Amino acid sequence: MWRFARDKRTHQELVQDVFVEAYLSLSTYKAKAPFSHWLAKIATSVGYQYWKQSRHRQKTEHFSFEQWDRLADENKMESIEPDKAGELLHQLLAQLPPRDRLVLTLRYLEQCDLEETARRTGWSKTMVKVQSHRAKNKLKQLFLAAGQEIEL
Repeated sequence: MWRFARDKRTHQELVQDVFVEAYLSLSTYKAKAPFSHWLAKIATSVGYQYWKQSRHRQKTEHFSFEQWDRLADENKMESIEPDKAGELLHQLLAQLPPRDRLVLTLRYLEQCDLEETARRTGWSKTMVKVQSHRAKNKLKQLFLAAGQEIEL
């Protein structure tokens, strides 16, 4: 659930929401697939709903490419700290609509294949491919709007 919320308190609330949702949905578990797959689908749904609700409640803090450039200048010979890079990536993804953010998170951060992504989201494989392509293009447009070039 850390991929859905970087704030510790919100993260804890999301974990609790997943627990409650799983408990209330135990009657729907058929044991045809591993329990972890069923639970991952519930967690994905809860995280996606959180993104949709939070997008309506408040405007996200826009990602500043100046931050990225400063960070690159400061660390020319060193690697970027994983926590700092994760925060910047999280801010960048927060500028995308929840649906795009979800597919990119599942496919590239959680490294889910097409089948797993489709299973977790309830979408068809074709829909996952189309949504992935569109989300990558939107991400590329964010970079281009900031005068940056990126190969996705």
